[in-house]
Amino acid sequence: MKYPIGIQNFEKLRREGYVYVDKTALMYKMVSEGSYYFLSRPRRFGKSLMVSTLEAFFSGKKELFQGLYVDTVDWEWQQYPILHIDLNVKKYDTKEDLDKILNRHLEQWEQLYDSPYADRDLEERFLHVVELAHKKTGLPVVILVDEYDKPLLQAIGNGALQAEYRNTLKAFYGVLKSCDAHIKFAFLTGVTKFGKVSVFSDLNNLIDISMLPQYSHICGISERELHESFDDGVTGLAAVNGMTKDECYERLRINYDGYYFNEYTKEGVYNPFSLLNTLNFQVFGSYWFETGTPTYLVQLLRNHYYDLEAMAHAELTADVLNSIDSTSNNPIPVIYQSGYLTIKGYDKEFKTYLLGFPNEEVEEGFVKYLAPYYLNNVDKRTAFS
Repeated sequence: MKYPIGIQNFEKLRREGYVYVDKTALMYKMVSEGSYYFLSRPRRFGKSLMVSTLEAFFSGKKELFQGLYVDTVDWEWQQYPILHIDLNVKKYDTKEDLDKILNRHLEQWEQLYDSPYADRDLEERFLHVVELAHKKTGLPVVILVDEYDKPLLQAIGNGALQAEYRNTLKAFYGVLKSCDAHIKFAFLTGVTKFGKVSVFSDLNNLIDISMLPQYSHICGISERELHESFDDGVTGLAAVNGMTKDECYERLRINYDGYYFNEYTKEGVYNPFSLLNTLNFQVFGSYWFETGTPTYLVQLLRNHYYDLEAMAHAELTADVLNSIDSTSNNPIPVIYQSGYLTIKGYDKEFKTYLLGFPNEEVEEGFVKYLAPYYLNNVDKRTAFS
């Protein structure tokens, strides 16, 4: 079996014969029932692959979907104009960094759709590109935004820079609401959701599917999908490690399962990156954690003292958990949305979520790699108290 480790391009995955867990039923549910969506999931959970799958779908590449769910539905398979924005390709240290990458996308589109408005502000140029793409092709536009929040996350700890990014992105993404008549579909992904007075405060036409039970498994791998798509791989993993197959499944569950994104779903989600690496190399390891701790999380741990023991048993209401206020001093929502905590329970009376570590990989990794940032912070505070 060819495991798609690090493969985020749907066309490459399908043409080169990598294993693909069919998520197109949930993709089609989005496409057929609405127009504007937002999804928050931890890094390396398959968000970029879903964006790429949508791009192939709206490009009319029916041959790539042979044998998958959407191959059975009634769809016109037209090639829509697609505006794909990937903000994960750059490091953001200054206001100009964000302007440059948005300008780079705009220049390509302006050339493609003959836009004469290149001398305007970024958001106005974007608006005109959307309108011209619709007019030139005769089809409404598909807008796909991958890692929309990366500039904001990298600016954590720098209030002035984060305010600059927030103002730029708020105006830029606001075009989605202004150009409704010209847009077929829009899908934005990121690790976090900046709400309230932030990026999404005016963009109230987005459907946030991050905590909807119907979309719990749109990214990641469920228990059923593990057994259906990877049983042969688990058999081989068990043999190499001197386990029975049942023991191997249990070890995978303890190490990599346990992500819950709402209070209703009973079946957890496996971390796909760690699971695929384990099956590929036939060694149990902390693959997701060892890819590196996000700098924004390290910055949070340096800036805020939050009791480590309390973190693993935190309780939050839905509005706090699911929408980050950039002015808040509470690091728990970011840590949850980043995948280091997950939903463990729900108190119906008080309408609060109980959080905890999702699995053994994350718990051990947190203590080993991230706890020192807390301890250093505590030592510094104690020394000056």
